[in-house]
Amino acid sequence: MYPNQSDHNDGLIFISQSKLIGLQREAGLLKQQPGKIISRLSGNYLSSFKGRGMEFDEARPYQPGDDIRNMDWRVTARTNKPYSKMFREERERPILLWVDFRASMFFGTKQCFKSVLASKVAALLAWKGSQQGDRLGGLFFSDQVHRELRPARGKSATLHLIKQLSEFSQQNPSMTSLTAQSENKAGHALRRLAHVAHPGSLIYMISDFRHIPRQLESTLNRLSRHNELVLLHVYDPLETELPPNGFYRVTDGQSETDINTSVQSKRDQYRDRFVKHRQALVQLCKKNKVRFLTISTHQPLLQTLMQGNKPFSQEKSNESSG
Repeated sequence: MYPNQSDHNDGLIFISQSKLIGLQREAGLLKQQPGKIISRLSGNYLSSFKGRGMEFDEARPYQPGDDIRNMDWRVTARTNKPYSKMFREERERPILLWVDFRASMFFGTKQCFKSVLASKVAALLAWKGSQQGDRLGGLFFSDQVHRELRPARGKSATLHLIKQLSEFSQQNPSMTSLTAQSENKAGHALRRLAHVAHPGSLIYMISDFRHIPRQLESTLNRLSRHNELVLLHVYDPLETELPPNGFYRVTDGQSETDINTSVQSKRDQYRDRFVKHRQALVQLCKKNKVRFLTISTHQPLLQTLMQGNKPFSQEKSNESSG
């Protein structure tokens, strides 16, 4: 468990089960925004998505881009105009939450650690799915622990998932973990996600996506063919820009060191590293038609979730947001 756990640190460096349970009411506010990220992707809605749990809804005039396999040939023959079949996805849809709790997530300078923010995001998504009658599953991993929860429906399943999120947020991260070890843990979590995700699932991937192996691209490509994917990039403002010129003492909880932020070339390199990292994620999501959203520890969570929600074909990405 994380050291120095107290009420004062609850919601800052870790988050308790009770606080995550308290997000249930806030999750209900998300459905008041039609077409937003949660209500659009969860539960009962129309889609040309290919997967399980489909039932015929109606025929409509053919539109460029419609799958030829969904042509309604009987209506087409009767009207002498091309028509496509539209399908409605069944209400029970598995939701999988893939949440990263490796050492790099236990960092924050504004409001809370990234690990706490990830827990809150996952809890809001879980409560929203539960309110819509969806089955919830999870895949949580750190540098030491990997845990999988089979999709299940009901409040008890949601509470069990919430409990796991809280426990992961209270782990004592391994600050001595090597980059290669961290990549191995993420690689294993990606392989397990590809293995356990059933076609027709809604998958939320929540991470800072640091030290992620190259197999992320192949995993997204494979999963996006038969599932809806949302990649949520969690970050802290200090990761985008060094603080004003000066000397600063920093600690990882075990050792301390001084850093000098006065060298402009170093400041530029630091900023460029984050920009390139986020741009790479944006391009990867564009290529695989995966929804992308950045969430900072200093931004209003509900408002952020209800904004960057449209596919890349319908809006500009928020790669320049911060």
